[in-house]
Amino acid sequence: MGSLDNPSPLPNAQSPDLRLSHPTPNECQIIWRLTSLAWRDALTLPQYLEESAYLTTVPLAKDGVMTLWILVDGNLPPDQRPILCSCETFRKCSLISDSEGDVTETIIHGVASVFCDPEYRRRGYASRMMRELAQALRSWQVESKKCVGSVLYSDIGKHYYSNLGWLPVPNNGHIELQPSIALIPSKARQILSEDLEQLCKEDEAMIRDAMSRTSDEKRRMVLVPDLDHMGWHHKKEEWVCDKLFGKVPQIKGAIAGQPGNRIWAIWTHRFYGDPKSVTSDNTLYILRLVVEKNQVAESTLSSEGRDLPYDSTQLKLQAQQLKAVLQAAQAEAAEWKLSHVNLWDPTPLAQKLIEQCGIDHIKVERDYEGIASLLWYGDGSDNGNVPQWIGNEKYAWC
Repeated sequence: MGSLDNPSPLPNAQSPDLRLSHPTPNECQIIWRLTSLAWRDALTLPQYLEESAYLTTVPLAKDGVMTLWILVDGNLPPDQRPILCSCETFRKCSLISDSEGDVTETIIHGVASVFCDPEYRRRGYASRMMRELAQALRSWQVESKKCVGSVLYSDIGKHYYSNLGWLPVPNNGHIELQPSIALIPSKARQILSEDLEQLCKEDEAMIRDAMSRTSDEKRRMVLVPDLDHMGWHHKKEEWVCDKLFGKVPQIKGAIAGQPGNRIWAIWTHRFYGDPKSVTSDNTLYILRLVVEKNQVAESTLSSEGRDLPYDSTQLKLQAQQLKAVLQAAQAEAAEWKLSHVNLWDPTPLAQKLIEQCGIDHIKVERDYEGIASLLWYGDGSDNGNVPQWIGNEKYAWC
């Protein structure tokens, strides 16, 4: 399935004539037909093509925030050039802070959907595109903020992108729970769409406060878990569920506790395969887990997770709250007949609370898929030292 029926010889990957460009509407259709081979999940091809166009109009993508890129022969005109490789990027708001707690707003571009026509593989086109992209993103849509890096999530292991500059973060783990409806219903309250904006604002305020505190880490970086991130995942899930089931998920998460001392989780439903299959890998992903009173609780653990002095009453309360939230997630997964509940990169505190609350779970370290990787440009004051990535959770995946 070539991207064009073009009998011309393919160019060498090192050719100076190759360049990055942006696809025309017709070329987008070619790209999406090709990528359907890997990413259409439970959708039919027509549904996937429709979804791909729709996802350019939703939060985190619309108004030019998402960019489509292609590697092409610069001598050939649009719609008459083979698409040698393609990808997407998303401009994301990020915060970096130093050990003194000085916080700077920056831009990090998320790279997604890197794909090469099977007929064009093993010719070096993907590597050439990524090298070109690494340079182009430094100054792409920077406006008044500095671009300090790029992130991607590798589904082909750690080595390929590492050789191109996107280094895997030290931990790519998650907690996995099984769908289950508790005998005693969860005491957590539902989070609905109308609740998300305020919760995201409060979450960002807590992140900014935490980043402004002094730290043993030289530098820290976080992708802001804003409403646009949640909106992208939810628009995708709603579109897919409407096509598969004729209805959309109304519950977007769960929250327990009183203001000032709450725990909440925001989630999304992902259908990779036939919803009726018991062997599918369909998953409820917790996009973001927030422990509101974390300034006291997080102080109970060092960065390595060692026990430090803590308020045992507070920790017990938080363990009960987290259990209620996770049980609500398990019940939601069971309702939609999903196979797993996954929580990415839980903090040392979250791990301690999960252990303490006694909920059944397993720990998984991903070695091949979903490998968070960072290409760090720096902000000119860090001597190129890669910062600690805070909050490597599912919301940031793209």
